[in-house]
Amino acid sequence: MNIQEQFGQIDIYVFDQILRGNIGPGMRILDAGCGYGRNLVHLLREGCEVFALDADPEGVSHVQQLAALLAPGLSSENFQVGQIEQMAFPTDFADVVICNSVLHFARSEAHFQAMLAELWRVLRPGGMLFMRLGSRIGMDFKRVGGNIYSIGDGSEWYMVDERMLLDCTDRLDAVMVDPLKTTIVQDYRCMTTWVLRKRHSR
Repeated sequence: MNIQEQFGQIDIYVFDQILRGNIGPGMRILDAGCGYGRNLVHLLREGCEVFALDADPEGVSHVQQLAALLAPGLSSENFQVGQIEQMAFPTDFADVVICNSVLHFARSEAHFQAMLAELWRVLRPGGMLFMRLGSRIGMDFKRVGGNIYSIGDGSEWYMVDERMLLDCTDRLDAVMVDPLKTTIVQDYRCMTTWVLRKRHSR
């Protein structure tokens, strides 16, 4: 089996967390906004207890088929159609929550904060929340209204900046696993990786 077969079209920053042992076998993983499962191929192969959610029924159906092939022991009910701001998963549920390229589709500040609160709620104490989202770190964009900006292809995204992410981190009383890392895609968009760990109860 070659690398592409083993890992699929995985996001390179999720791959980095796997290489460093922050995501691995035996963990309960929730991919919130899973799409068609690009970040789940390796995790299903490695025997992680994988759960996933997406608003797109076709994406969820594809992930169910992927899981049936790669991890037939998992229930198809692990993979649900739903909204991140209203997840049915229990509190303190997952060892790792992945939310990759989703949060910039927030419709407003309130929507962004509602999604973030749910991602944090389902993460167990000591667990890791991996987020990759559009930002204004390193590029200027045309403001449409509030924190909504127009990016290079004319799409409108909810865009964060460094101060906003650090303020959210403080408000959650979270520990940053890594410094903020931003990739600038030439004249188009910026994508920032924001990885937090939930403190154990004191």
